[in-house]
Amino acid sequence: MRGIEQIPTLYDAGLVLLEATGLGRWRLMLASGAKGRVLDLGCGTGRNLPLFDSDTRPIGLDPCMETLQAARRRRPGVPIVLGRAERLPFRGATFDTVVSGLVFCSVSEPPRAFDEVRRVLAPAGTLRMLEHVRATSRLHARLQDVFQPIWTRFSGGCRPNRDTETTLLSARFRLDEASRRVSGTMRYLVARP
Repeated sequence: MRGIEQIPTLYDAGLVLLEATGLGRWRLMLASGAKGRVLDLGCGTGRNLPLFDSDTRPIGLDPCMETLQAARRRRPGVPIVLGRAERLPFRGATFDTVVSGLVFCSVSEPPRAFDEVRRVLAPAGTLRMLEHVRATSRLHARLQDVFQPIWTRFSGGCRPNRDTETTLLSARFRLDEASRRVSGTMRYLVARP
């Protein structure tokens, strides 16, 4: 489904205000701890790519060719791969870090995607996630449910009412509670298989 997430100029224009009002700090936190060989899962237009330390070896992956072209311009020289989170085109234990920034809200099959992340992570690897999740207040969660169908269509796949953190734990990832950050429906999580 095509929406603003798949139209690079619209997507980046929409993120300018969000980045300036707080999302930029979350994104820096997400990228700053990545080590070694890094998979930027759902890299989109490549907003994370310039933030990785110079000693990392990032690879961007996204299911949309238009956004990958924008990502390539944002950090030339970084390998960019067309692919989906539910079927990662990499051998097992390939990555030291998988970074996922606002991705799992749009993944078609989150449990399968988490299985794939587990498969491609090295034994001591980490998954670093930034995600918006289902609200904890009943009223807010109900509003998310009401607006989800139209938002999903407009955005091109985002489902703001997903309980991604619970899905992550159901996939047998261990959460690093000391690194967990919460602000409203935003979550920053570091997890290990």
